[in-house]
Formats: sequence, C-alpha cells, structure tokens
Amino acid sequence: MSNKKWIYFLIILIAIFCNPLLSQVRLPRIISDGMVIQRDSKVKIWGWASPEEKIVIIFNNKSYNTKADKNGQWEVFLDKMKAGGPYEMVIKSKNEITIKDILIGDVWLCSGQSNMELPIKRVRPIYENEIKESTNNFIRQFIVPQKYDFNEQKADIEKGNWKSSNPENVLDFSAVGYFFANELFKKNGVPIGLINASLGGSPIESWISEDALKKFPSAYEELQKFKDNNLINEIESKDKKRIDEWYGKLWQNDEGYKDTQNPWYSPSLNDSDWLSIQIPGYWNKTELNGFNGCVWFRKEISIPKNMENKPAKLILGRIVDADSTFINGKFIGYTSYQYPPRWYSIPPNVLKEGKNIITVRLISNIGNGGFVPDKQYILFSDNDTIDLKGEWKYKIGSKMEPLAGPTFIRWKPAGLFNAMISPLLNYNIKGVIWYQGESNAGKYEEYLDLFKTMVIDWRKKWNIGNFPFLYVQLPNFGDKQSEPKDEYWAFFRETQLKSLSIPNTGMAITIDLGEWNDIHPLNKKDVGKRLALIAQKVAYNSKNIVHTGPIYKSMTIKNNKVIITFNNIGSGLVVKGDELKGFVIKGENSKFVWAKAKIENNKVVVWSDEIKKPVAVRYAWANNPEGANLYNKEGLPASPFRTDNYPFEK
Repeated sequence: MSNKKWIYFLIILIAIFCNPLLSQVRLPRIISDGMVIQRDSKVKIWGWASPEEKIVIIFNNKSYNTKADKNGQWEVFLDKMKAGGPYEMVIKSKNEITIKDILIGDVWLCSGQSNMELPIKRVRPIYENEIKESTNNFIRQFIVPQKYDFNEQKADIEKGNWKSSNPENVLDFSAVGYFFANELFKKNGVPIGLINASLGGSPIESWISEDALKKFPSAYEELQKFKDNNLINEIESKDKKRIDEWYGKLWQNDEGYKDTQNPWYSPSLNDSDWLSIQIPGYWNKTELNGFNGCVWFRKEISIPKNMENKPAKLILGRIVDADSTFINGKFIGYTSYQYPPRWYSIPPNVLKEGKNIITVRLISNIGNGGFVPDKQYILFSDNDTIDLKGEWKYKIGSKMEPLAGPTFIRWKPAGLFNAMISPLLNYNIKGVIWYQGESNAGKYEEYLDLFKTMVIDWRKKWNIGNFPFLYVQLPNFGDKQSEPKDEYWAFFRETQLKSLSIPNTGMAITIDLGEWNDIHPLNKKDVGKRLALIAQKVAYNSKNIVHTGPIYKSMTIKNNKVIITFNNIGSGLVVKGDELKGFVIKGENSKFVWAKAKIENNKVVVWSDEIKKPVAVRYAWANNPEGANLYNKEGLPASPFRTDNYPFEK
C-alpha cells in the first residue's frame, strides 16, 4: 500500500473513532418519551455506547451508574417503584438524553392476529361515545412495526412512539387492548401501557423463536428455507408480476371504463339493459355463480328535500372482495380487500332531492363474490335513513380467471418473533393478552403443543417469572348447524380450554360475541372487559371474584339422563332466554342428537326421548353454536365442552 493510501486509511480510522456522534449513548426505541414502565419490579434500562463508556442515569431522585462493556452494550436496573408519574429520566455520558413524561404502572403486551390488531377506527361507528370520552393520559400504547426477520433476533425496532389515549390517538389503539386497559384503569387506578405487537393472519408458528421451533420439524425446516433472501425476493417478484398483470388486464378489459365520456358510474348512464339482482347476498346462487373479475352494480334511490346537499353516511355492510363506490358520479370510497366494513362518508353537495344513483364497482379475486348478508346496507343523515337492500341492477365489466393471493412470507415461522418480540425482551411487562387462532384452527391437533411451547419460551426469554398469559377463546363464526356434527372450530376451542392447564393463564369465553358472517366481529368492548375481569383474578389476585363462565367439571348418568356439574358457576347457573339450548347427547352405538336440558340445583340435566342409555354429552359443539345460552348469574357464558374426551386425551 502506498504512503498516500496509508495516510488516507489512517484519516478514516481517526474519523471513525474520534467522531463524538459515534460515541454517544443510544437507547432502544421503546425507551422514549411517554413510556410506561412496570411498577413493583426491577426495571431494566439498556442501550448502546462506546466500549467502556461511563453512563449515569438519574431517575426519581436516585442516581445509577454503569459502564458499557467491550461491545458497547450497557444496562441498569432501577429500584422497584410504586405506580405514579409523570417523571423525567436523565441519561448522562458524552451526550445527555432526557426522557419526558414517564409513568410507572402496568405494562401489557397485546399480541396475536387480526382480532387483536384491529384498531378502534375499524369499529368506530359503534363506539363514538367511547371515543369522545377516551382522553386519559394514564392509558398509553406503543405500536411495534409489523416486520419479520428469519435470520436473527433483532435488538431494536426501527420506529414507534408512545401515545396517550385521546379521541385522535385512540383510533389507532388495538380495540381489544384499549377496552382491556380502560377497564383495568377504572378498577385499579394504575397507569396502563399497551405494547401492540400483532399482525393480521399470523399463525402461532411465526411468534415462536427458532430454538423453540426445533421440536416442530416442518415449521423449523420452513424457517431454514426462508433464511434465503434470494428465495424471498424471487417469490415476491413473481407474486407481484402475476398480480400486477391480473389487475392490468382487468382494467384494460373493463367495459365500465371504456367510454370515458360516459363511464358506468355516470348518473346519466342508460342502464335499462342491465340485469337485476337482490342485494345483499353472495352470488353463488345467482347467474354470477363461479364468476371472478369485475361487476358493476347500480341502484336508484329517492332522496327527500331535507337530505339534499347534507353530509351523510353510506354503510354497505361488507363486500367480497374489493369495491369502488360512487354516488351521482362522485367517488365516495374504496376498500381493497374483503374484511373491513364499508362505512363511507358522503360530503356535502353530493345528494340531491329526488333521483340519486349509487354505483359499486366490485372486484372478485377468487371464490364467490358478493355483498355479505345480514349486515347493514343503508344511507343516512341525521334522523333520515334509506334502506338499500333489495333490487339492484348489475352488469359484468370484465371476466377474469381466479387470482390466488400472494405468498404471505411475513407469516412464516419465527419471523415475527425475531423482529417484533425479541426487541421487547428486556422491557418488563405485567403480562400478555393474546387473541389468535383463526389461522391455526384447521390444525387444532398440534395447537396445544405450539401454544404451550410459545408461552414457556416467552416466559423463559423475558426472564421475569411466569407472568400472566391471558387469551381469547375463538368466538362463534360460520353457518348455523341444522344437525349435530363435528366442526373444527369446536375442536380448536377445546384445545384452548385444555391450555388452561398452563400455570397462570386465563381464557375469555366469547362464543356469544361473534358474528356468523364476519371473522372480525365488531364487539371488541366486551372482549376487552372479559380479559380485564380475568386479569383481576389471575394477575391482580382479586379475592371472591367470578372471572369466567361455567367450565365443565364432571358428569353422572342416572337412568336415561346425564347430570353435568361445573366449576365457576358464580352465584348460580342461569338460562339466557326461555329454554336451555346447545346440548347434544349420544347413546350406545348411536350418533349425537339434539337434547333437552334444564338447570336443577346448579347442575344441568340433559336427556333425549330418543336415547335410552346415554354415554356422552356435548355443549356448543359447532363453529357457530348459535342459541347456546348457559351462563352464570354474573352474565358470563359457559365454555363449549364434550364429555367424550374428558379427562382430556394427551
């Protein structure tokens, strides 16, 4: 190397090691303004600095000293503190950092898939009053960015801020998390910090660390496969090309846009040759059965004078899959996939007295499209409401072959643990609330082992003991049964019931809070409240509290009747309604049939005139156990169960 090159090299080294910016203390993103730190525990504050750099932390009238190790990592443990705040923390070294507005309270991790992720803005219309009253500086949320990594456990997250609850910020809060926190705060008066690390559609395998996945060979092998970034890039590139080409062809061939002077959303369009269809409904029972592509729908409505030019709301239930919606030729709203409810705002000066035209351009990617039944389809302003159900006109815009969805790489094993959980492991928490399972319900046989593995793994890696782990049993969903039969959500709920064998866990029973036609039911308030009730028992050791609904305990057979006993009956068993429903019974060498049932002495007696020698009973054993109505007097529903697998098989 020439002298000039040596000199240049030395200058670079000097610049690197002498640059004061490179020797400054740096903190993880979650340790920032507005954070909530866990009360009554030795809280770790950690970060990075130059090797052997001295650091002083001043907090709550105490000073803590430490020094970075040879790798530049450092940590300090704060003394245990009672709930309170706000406080400031000063961190001094070659630079000085001040963290403001710190609260000491309880920190809960909110994790799982879409029903935990689902923000309040998705359910806003039914919680307007709660949103207006949401200002509370003692309830805060930190949203962990939705990232994955298959190659390493991340030490930090790239962005995020603590935000206090108020009518603006709360719209981005996990709805379940917010109502859980709000209920706890009302009961305990202690600041609550929510760390929202959730992702829609994610299977449980994506939340388990690599070393814990070794006992699940297929998941572990899949993880090794996706450590290849070239493979990921290839899959993503092919998916993008395929999807872009599909939508490009769809737009190119869409008859509804070909006449630019008179597109099919134009109010002056002559639609006399369009066909008629009843809305709502899926189109598998219409002439559109099996169709994928783009279909245009139009409906003429009459607006009274008192609604003219006023702002209004348009509710179009849910639509499968995507829609663009127009009124009188004006674009009103767009939703790109099937799950969000269609709640659109109509600005002033769109509606006019008399004839108005609503147009919906619907794209069906794969399977049967349509307008989801048993939802609201209305247009309203103030006290005026127009029902939109009934006859609409339709015409095909562009017919396409089915489009399979993309490869959801971010759901692959361990990826979410590495990027969304690992960076949090130094941050003390009170416990976890978990709402997940829809993506694993079809493989219920292995879920118990997966769930146990995850809970044990998280507790081990957090290294703060067996913290409370509270979870939601899947709600009712799907078509109602006409005859008793096995359905996989029933088996999955049983797996979740078995998971109560894990120490310091609790399960919120929600078979009465779902919607048969929506995997994302709107009622998140009662889910949060039930989790908070369980927290009072499991996490806060409240005495004499009925925290859950009846859980099957035992059965005895007397003559032709089965007598069922329960735990958690509270003040007593009750029927919500006139007649106890949801039970089926089986005799020797026979199948299950619907049963009669009644409450006697806080036990349930089950029988059927068809069954002379009963051997087993099941309750609420269906994807959607509609009508199941056994509760305790505290208003909490009984968990589904079957006696023919109790004590539980290993």
